[in-house]
Amino acid sequence: MAGDVLRVIQIVFVLATAFVPSIGFSQFNDTTHYYINYASTGSINKTNDGTSYLLNNNLRFSISKKTVAFNTTNSWIYGKQLGNLTNDDIYSGLDFNLYKTLQNFYYWGLANYEKSYSLKINHRLQTGAGLGYNVVNRENVLVILSDGILYEKGDLYDSPEEGNNQYEVFRNSFRLKFRMIIKKVIVIEGYDFLQHALSDRKDYIIKSNTSLSVKLRKWLSLTTAVTYNKLSQTRRENLLITYGITFERYF
Repeated sequence: MAGDVLRVIQIVFVLATAFVPSIGFSQFNDTTHYYINYASTGSINKTNDGTSYLLNNNLRFSISKKTVAFNTTNSWIYGKQLGNLTNDDIYSGLDFNLYKTLQNFYYWGLANYEKSYSLKINHRLQTGAGLGYNVVNRENVLVILSDGILYEKGDLYDSPEEGNNQYEVFRNSFRLKFRMIIKKVIVIEGYDFLQHALSDRKDYIIKSNTSLSVKLRKWLSLTTAVTYNKLSQTRRENLLITYGITFERYF
């Protein structure tokens, strides 16, 4: 099992180092900005009683102009403990921001797909739109609040009590996003979501992801990440604390 873990880590590292240096060779016009970020974090614990490990991989890509920004986010969390699967969680999403409005305000729209072994989600699709506000927008500090309405269609793991768990619901989605850069070396960033069903306040989703990175190079950082998810429908939650490396490049 330890050999499998090492092979996975080696593959992730090779893929990451393969695409990062090539980014600098792309050429685009001065009015369009591109950003790519790949983070691979995890933890391994091996004792006489067995081995446990967790791998958390995230890939983000953004295209931005003065009046519009387009972002994609993809993540895969995989883990085992004493030979038993604990995490096989996949998330893929895209969103856009439109800045043709009042100063510091913008419109947003999104679509995302998720499946999660740890939260007992067979699949979940969300689409929606709303309004955001830049509370602080400086070179080294960014704080954003946003709110909107989501349509959600999901299929949770079947349970003896409730049987088939397919559903459709509208949710209010509130988000806090922040980023802080200290002396161009330390980066603290994260986002937090609270999504209540409009028809039932006891039906809610909580998502939180916070990371602290220390830059070794302009494009390479050591990263510690804390991720928390809670889904009231399945009464499941997870808390992940991982560490690893982040590659990023603006071009």
